[in-house]
Amino acid sequence: MLGAIAGDIFAASYEFAPCQWEDVDLFERHRFFTDDTVLTVATADALLTDGDYARAYREWGRRYPNCSYGGRFYDWLHSDLMGPYNSFGNGSAMRVSPIGWAFDTLDETLAEAKRSAAVTHNHPEGIKGAQATAAAIYLARTGTTKQDIRREITARFNYDLDRTIAQIRPDYHFNETCQGSVPEALIAFLDADDFEHTLRLVISLGGDADTQAAIACAVAEAFWGGLPAEIEAEVDRCLPGTLRQVVVR
Repeated sequence: MLGAIAGDIFAASYEFAPCQWEDVDLFERHRFFTDDTVLTVATADALLTDGDYARAYREWGRRYPNCSYGGRFYDWLHSDLMGPYNSFGNGSAMRVSPIGWAFDTLDETLAEAKRSAAVTHNHPEGIKGAQATAAAIYLARTGTTKQDIRREITARFNYDLDRTIAQIRPDYHFNETCQGSVPEALIAFLDADDFEHTLRLVISLGGDADTQAAIACAVAEAFWGGLPAEIEAEVDRCLPGTLRQVVVR
């Protein structure tokens, strides 16, 4: 889950001030965490405790209320009675990474990713985005090649992963839907040479940078076995104690 958090922290400043080039100074801009980090931690908390995702998302979201939540999620967050609202936004995918690490089989991973999404993002595309991200993480951490990850995700979810970032970038724009951002985030990982390159490629899309980086970098962490030391140190510096405690657990 550190990969997702690092993606959020390093890409957050590009969400509303985008760039479309890879050669960025990752340490030049201000770094901070957003809802992507808070809800990733909440997913981990649910896995570590009672498995109640709605409880965890509300508890952690209310604890950190000013972290750029989407409008409908914000309404849900502050209503104990509101149920899922048929969203296909990419929030279901940006928070799912702990599930990719938590189970021994792909089928279990897919079932739990669906469960985590469905408390808010119960639209088929919202569920698919969470499942595709969790599946890619599971496959990456279990030694699957990039070629086979591409093949598996394409076959299961009908995502077009045969494009490259260079082909996508010229016409790409900000898109908060799962179907318009998750495939592109996964392609950033598939195109990359290492974790840092993944981060640079996904930022260079000029899209929903922090969320797409949370998705892409979660898979990159699993595939390459961790984060560069300098990036991991910055993640540790940016996280307050309450969030860090869950990460350590």
